[in-house]
Amino acid sequence: MRHLTFIVGTGRSGSTALSGILNMHPDVLSLNEFMASVGSSALPDGALTGEEFWRLLAEPNPRFETMIRSGYPMPEFLYTRRPGRFATRATGIPALALMVLPHLTDDPDSLYDELEAQVTGWPHRTAPEHHEALFRTLCARFGRSVVVERSGYSAHRVPLLRAAFPHARFVHLFRDGPDCAVSMSRHPGYRIIYLLRDILARTGATDVTGLTADQIRSLPPELAALLTDRFDAAAVRDRPIPVHEFGALWSQLVTDATVLLHEVPAQLRTTLAYEDLLGAPRRELARLAAFIGVEPLPTWLDTGGQALDSSRVGISRRLSSGELTALRERCAPGERALKSRCPNPAT
Repeated sequence: MRHLTFIVGTGRSGSTALSGILNMHPDVLSLNEFMASVGSSALPDGALTGEEFWRLLAEPNPRFETMIRSGYPMPEFLYTRRPGRFATRATGIPALALMVLPHLTDDPDSLYDELEAQVTGWPHRTAPEHHEALFRTLCARFGRSVVVERSGYSAHRVPLLRAAFPHARFVHLFRDGPDCAVSMSRHPGYRIIYLLRDILARTGATDVTGLTADQIRSLPPELAALLTDRFDAAAVRDRPIPVHEFGALWSQLVTDATVLLHEVPAQLRTTLAYEDLLGAPRRELARLAAFIGVEPLPTWLDTGGQALDSSRVGISRRLSSGELTALRERCAPGERALKSRCPNPAT
């Protein structure tokens, strides 16, 4: 493994498509939603045995399991599209198997077993050292030389990732604010994120896992249900949430991202605007390839550009004039943050 790069951002910015494009490059190990799957708890302090590290990767993600159990999965859950031997109703789907392994192979169960046999025998070492060993193992398995991890809704992890992997590179992927907010408003994960943040605002808590019984009882029933192992999917999907609320969410996330990434050494960070990627795919993919440390192969540039879908550009302009005005007002702080921090902000 020559280089490790994290693509971070608010999500809903073309990052899933970008993971697929990177996966087409013969030198790139594309880790799709790895950090979103295993979570920050997979980087604890202290030394771990191989078995202890494996348990961090194999333990099902509780929030994602609840979404599947409730019949409200995210489209990014690749394993549920072509189920193998794991199922939420039985063992649960291992975090590593839900989105990461199906992105790499059509037989995620076999790769899971292969990795388990190796990782559980590893010696005591720190969690970052285990992660790097896992990345090297996967690079060797698939004949790749650089690693690019990409998770949606991920910029808040930049300090954690910098501390664990001080030599890692970072790409800030972002999209036009109003378009991104509209996309968020239609996505299961972001509707739940919005409602969970509403719970925190109502209770004054900083983490939903630490809510007291009295705080939970004070919530409207439909919100309290989100804290159980099953909720009413229709109540979340059909709940009226003004789209401008997602504009405010986008602004906060992208503003926080620009601040956190500004602390990364300049030589270890770059930006990538979704609209620039669509407008000049060969140029932007070549620039990305140079940054992550691989050759901008002509065939890859061609196939990558063809994989992009420009039909979602301008989706916010389909809103009513009143909705669009309110949405643009809520997105304005984030747009200003991008212009002040990023050399080539989306316009």
